[in-house]
Amino acid sequence: MERLWGLFQRAQQLSPRSSQTVYQRVEGPRKGHLEEEEEDGEEGAETLAHFCPMELRGPEPLGSRPRQPNLIPWAAAGRRAAPYLVLTALLIFTGAFLLGYVAFRGSCQACGDSVLVVSEDVNYEPDLDFHQGRLYWSDLQAMFLQFLGEGRLEDTIRQTSLRERVAGSAGMAALTQDIRAALSRQKLDHVWTDTHYVGLQFPDPAHPNTLHWVDEAGKVGEQLPLEDPDVYCPYSAIGNVTGELVYAHYGRPEDLQDLRARGVDPVGRLLLVRVGVISFAQKVTNAQDFGAQGVLIYPEPADFSQDPPKPSLSSQQAVYGHVHLGTGDPYTPGFPSFNQTQFPPVASSGLPSIPAQPISADIASRLLRKLKGPVAPQEWQGSLLGSPYHLGPGPRLRLVVNNHRTSTPINNIFGCIEGRSEPDHYVVIGAQRDAWGPGAAKSAVGTAILLELVRTFSSMVSNACPPSPLSPGFRPRRSLLFISWDGGDFGSVGSTEWLEGYLSVLHLKAVVYVSLDNAVLGDDKFHAKTSPLLTSLIESVLKQVDSPNHSGQTLYEQVVFTNPSWDAEVIRPLPMDSSAYSFTAFVGVPAVEFSFMEDDQAYPFLHTKEDTYENLHKVLQGRLPAVAQAVAQLAGQLLIRLSHDRLLPLDFGRYGDVVLRHIGNLNEFSGDLKARGLTLQWVYSARGDYIRAAEKLRQEIYSSEERDERLTRMYNVRIMRVEFYFLSQYVSPADSPFRHIFMGRGDHTLGALLDHLRLLRSNSSGTPGATSSTGFQESRFRRQLALLTWTLQGAANALSGDVWNIDNNF
Repeated sequence: MERLWGLFQRAQQLSPRSSQTVYQRVEGPRKGHLEEEEEDGEEGAETLAHFCPMELRGPEPLGSRPRQPNLIPWAAAGRRAAPYLVLTALLIFTGAFLLGYVAFRGSCQACGDSVLVVSEDVNYEPDLDFHQGRLYWSDLQAMFLQFLGEGRLEDTIRQTSLRERVAGSAGMAALTQDIRAALSRQKLDHVWTDTHYVGLQFPDPAHPNTLHWVDEAGKVGEQLPLEDPDVYCPYSAIGNVTGELVYAHYGRPEDLQDLRARGVDPVGRLLLVRVGVISFAQKVTNAQDFGAQGVLIYPEPADFSQDPPKPSLSSQQAVYGHVHLGTGDPYTPGFPSFNQTQFPPVASSGLPSIPAQPISADIASRLLRKLKGPVAPQEWQGSLLGSPYHLGPGPRLRLVVNNHRTSTPINNIFGCIEGRSEPDHYVVIGAQRDAWGPGAAKSAVGTAILLELVRTFSSMVSNACPPSPLSPGFRPRRSLLFISWDGGDFGSVGSTEWLEGYLSVLHLKAVVYVSLDNAVLGDDKFHAKTSPLLTSLIESVLKQVDSPNHSGQTLYEQVVFTNPSWDAEVIRPLPMDSSAYSFTAFVGVPAVEFSFMEDDQAYPFLHTKEDTYENLHKVLQGRLPAVAQAVAQLAGQLLIRLSHDRLLPLDFGRYGDVVLRHIGNLNEFSGDLKARGLTLQWVYSARGDYIRAAEKLRQEIYSSEERDERLTRMYNVRIMRVEFYFLSQYVSPADSPFRHIFMGRGDHTLGALLDHLRLLRSNSSGTPGATSSTGFQESRFRRQLALLTWTLQGAANALSGDVWNIDNNF
């Protein structure tokens, strides 16, 4: 303002006119009125002294100074209006500036109805490098797709599936060296290997597992041939058991309850269950809880595609699967298996106490023919017999399991591109490298995509250097960490041991984990097993990736064509047998695992010796390269958003909806609890505090200065730790490693609380099938409710930021 005024004064001095207009109070008959006066302007100092807006001069004797004639009336009028014009211009400029600022803040990518919802504008700018120039989303996308298109995914899948790579084998050691060398050839900032010494279980070639008939006198009779002695269940209990055979469908708790309701008690018997729906470990744990002696697991042909052009699993083929209800080395639960650590002998509580063995469909059909008793329900029927399946009991069998434990070194391989602004925050992407058989779908696809993404991002970095104003260099804001895991077929051993070894660091530094395991098992359906924090981002990226089998459609359009509720069609919870599960349930890092699936049919060759490149290629009818490329595009664009956006695109408000959905389940029991003088009010209050904290953070981000790096980092730290807030701080990681109250396992979880509440309406005296339960316990319920409530309240408090910003009515 002062500068503008000075310029105006200078203009007056340089004006060729020698007079200026001032206002003079007039005495006499027109006293009180202002009159124009022309003053001589020869003296510069006098001019400056008299030039003042709306100056009222003191009274002078009438006629003391003769009035000069006004020779140019329009010029005098202009001089009178000049101060008003200046003020008007300043007001217009100020108003325009404020309007422009508001409009700019309204277009911020972090603003809107939901925090960090992705803009679909092709000029959306996830980040700016103010020193190197601009990199728009469309530029990054084009750069990524350009380099990704040069890869050879199909050849890598084929070559990897031909190599022996059982954890601890010589073939795996050779593959480890080759992959590390491949990473070292790329433009990565760091490449290294971590070695863990873990307890793995293998079959004993000298004493193979066996299955025999037993006659009524207890004499062991004919041996039933187990076609492949190499097929076994790692971590099965060792020993031999004898019992009558009972058919138990998939071995779920509801199946075993139904079995008991039909008069067939599983206690003391061997259960015959089908592959699928739940993991091998869950099947064996459920059987153990219901008092069974052992478990036989077979692949039911009716569960797989019957389409003649597509290959089907051989009837002589059994399916491999570990039975540890947990992840990592079960002999060092909660602790890393480094060679120098000396822990006392301890076993995971997830290890079963009963033996389990896979068998083929041919052996299962021989067993099913011997069963008597009630006819199985219609939904339990299969296609092995020409007649209906029966529940049993049937003849007695003797199962002998002689697996042995071996201390085995496994190696995880790491490659890193350091971030520019937040190098200490890691976006992690990993794939299992090992496989029990050929493992084309199990791990060869994921390994090939991982190597291709490493090459693509390395090319983006190396080909953009040195940067120029016309071609700004690519360097992610956060570090990208690429990992090839070992020991995955034994229950994500490699990934879990690494998490256990660096637990104190990773929950502070890891932003998100993206798993490439089981990525291509078909091409009809797309599923994303994920944390709620990633749901909005996945929706956005799906709109950017073309469908591999629906020309002209994006993946999002393909999904909503089938079901307008895209998330109901796509989003699934993280299963325990995924490497992503431990990241979320154990460490508190949001994670996702993508899978293309066959339409409502399981991929038949997974975990078998028939999981070959040829069979995978036939199942996809030649579309394997296109589907693998789609997964690579999806994962790559997700990595770009997570590593390059200024504000992390994690939807922290989404957990409010998750809690609300679960509260709906709790409301069902509010009347039963009220009758006992109990209430769920504190859970409702904690949920409300979380919603308010999320909205408050959203408003803070909306109103903050976008280019303030200190604020940006502070917000990102709060956002990236939201998942960690839902780990219960009131249970020990050693005793209950999966502390997540929504996805974990243990008495502290919401699932355990609901199971306990159901006992209020159960005629059973305890948990269904348990042998020593005591029914609903008010003291236990109060403890469960307290653990759940205070974890949820703690998440709300942490999301609020500093303690002086916490405002709740709890």
